[in-house]
Amino acid sequence: MYNHEQRPSDLVKDELPDVDLSPNPPSVVPAEDEILEAMKDVVDPELMVNVVDLGLVYGVQVDDEGNVTIDMTLTSPTCPLTDKIEYDTKYVLDGLANSVTLNWVWLPPWTLEMISEDGREQLRAIGYNL
Repeated sequence: MYNHEQRPSDLVKDELPDVDLSPNPPSVVPAEDEILEAMKDVVDPELMVNVVDLGLVYGVQVDDEGNVTIDMTLTSPTCPLTDKIEYDTKYVLDGLANSVTLNWVWLPPWTLEMISEDGREQLRAIGYNL
């Protein structure tokens, strides 16, 4: 007989399986060079060259759970396209990294000398004289 002091859910005695609701880290923690290679798909919208060859990526840290922190700068602190670069970064690292944190840094200031030779060739191809 139903006891009015009990709730219907109290009558269910099924054991529920333990479920881990924490984010799933990648099965293999990515190496720094894998992160940098993926970051070559992030293109500076103004210069049309990837952020790695432009020298905008200052450092990459990957912890044991696949969480990635990237120290990165922009060609100018007043760059209006920061959100686009941040979105593209998280998009290209989705599935490779468990989480992505961008640490925007301004020292040392970015200069043209930070552009790789590949980046210089890409800029020359679109008309820049370096």
